[in-house]
Amino acid sequence: MAAYSSLTSPISTWPVANYISSVAYQKNHNTLNSSMFQSPIRHKKLMSRLRCSNINGYSSKTTAVSLQPEEELKTEKQQRKVAVTGMGVVTPLGHHPDVFYSNLLEGVSGISEIEGFDCSKFPTRIAGEIKSLSTDGWVSPKHAKRADKFMLYILTAGKKALADGGVTEQINEEFDKIKCGILIGSAFGGMKTYHEGIEASKISYKKVRPYTIPYATTNIGSAVLAMDLGWMGPNYSISSACATGNSCILNAAHHIIKGDADIMLCGGSDAAIIPAGLAGLVAFRALSGRNNDPTKASRPWDTDRDGMVVGEGAGVLLLEEMEHAKRRGANIYAEFLGGSFSSDAYNIVEPHPDGLGIVSCVEKALTQSGVAREDVNYINAHASSTPIGDLIEYQALMQCFGQNPELKVNSTKSMIGHLLGASGAVEAVATVMDREVLVGSKKERFEIKVALSNSFGPGGHNSSILFAPYKQI
Repeated sequence: MAAYSSLTSPISTWPVANYISSVAYQKNHNTLNSSMFQSPIRHKKLMSRLRCSNINGYSSKTTAVSLQPEEELKTEKQQRKVAVTGMGVVTPLGHHPDVFYSNLLEGVSGISEIEGFDCSKFPTRIAGEIKSLSTDGWVSPKHAKRADKFMLYILTAGKKALADGGVTEQINEEFDKIKCGILIGSAFGGMKTYHEGIEASKISYKKVRPYTIPYATTNIGSAVLAMDLGWMGPNYSISSACATGNSCILNAAHHIIKGDADIMLCGGSDAAIIPAGLAGLVAFRALSGRNNDPTKASRPWDTDRDGMVVGEGAGVLLLEEMEHAKRRGANIYAEFLGGSFSSDAYNIVEPHPDGLGIVSCVEKALTQSGVAREDVNYINAHASSTPIGDLIEYQALMQCFGQNPELKVNSTKSMIGHLLGASGAVEAVATVMDREVLVGSKKERFEIKVALSNSFGPGGHNSSILFAPYKQI
């Protein structure tokens, strides 16, 4: 695992202030079609866990665990490690991790003029927009026709993560479904669905579609994905604004560490590039106005940055208990070391001026994961190209890591924009996908020790997660 970069936001050594610059890229868009679980999988009736010791091929230890001494339980849980065994994405730079990563390495920008609706009267007319997506083989025709895009992104990226992890229908049938969970969240949920419901209700309540409410809720993607797979473990969504993806990944890992689950699909999704969404972000005064130069519009840390560029998509990781992954011969991309949350408790829009919440989050993540700060030599920063946010994160990282000459920092958002609730998950995929090559003003070999990925959200939500290359013992 190594770190990638975007040239609009070059990989750097400390301090960041020495390298802020911006380089343009050409537009590119890639799609990848595949198939898996073409029709929903109906789970078989499961015997009561109190009455059986084996469910769908995996041993259930409920009774045995209940008889173990407390100290043995603590030891067993402490030994449970978390592996990343699969990844799926739907992004402005492609819908497969390899395509997505290749475009990052080649310096392709996913930011362009919005085509999904007429935005000629908006002051911002650019975004990291997904121009096309085939859900064939991933989403049932019923959902493909009715569902909001954020839900379609979840189902597609989620099943692609399973395919990437080598989980075929046969292997899925062998899993202990009680120990399989899904935690994929969203900042905005089915925004288009909800907006259409409001408009229909202005004509008559009878015009509102029956599925308006369920398709608008943030949990619907996790719920329907579980129905398709028959997974009966922990299943819910988290919404913590732009920290959503990281929040879901960290909580999913906790379920595995505690023994609630052996395998979890986790991440985030958002699809807010609609008139109401764009209007709200314009009113929020968060967006760049560089309509004539879209590939240079998102420029984290640049002295001329003027705001973020909104994007859309989804990122899903397949997390698995390490020994469970080894037993089934899974390909292990990386080890998930841990992370932390914090709150600025300061302002709805702006981060705390002294960066205390960010510092607290990063330091707790290091402490709770048992990682020495000097071992962190790559950071995928939140850096969304906002004048205040980028500076405060930089100052916080300086406080946490000091003058570390080995530390490299970049921001995926310079390439794809800010994917809101999906940003942390997509950036986690990018971090894990790294192949020992860093791309800045030039490509260079680099050996990652520990990688840190930050995500922060309006309202003061902070999240930091840590990954390390998997070293087979």
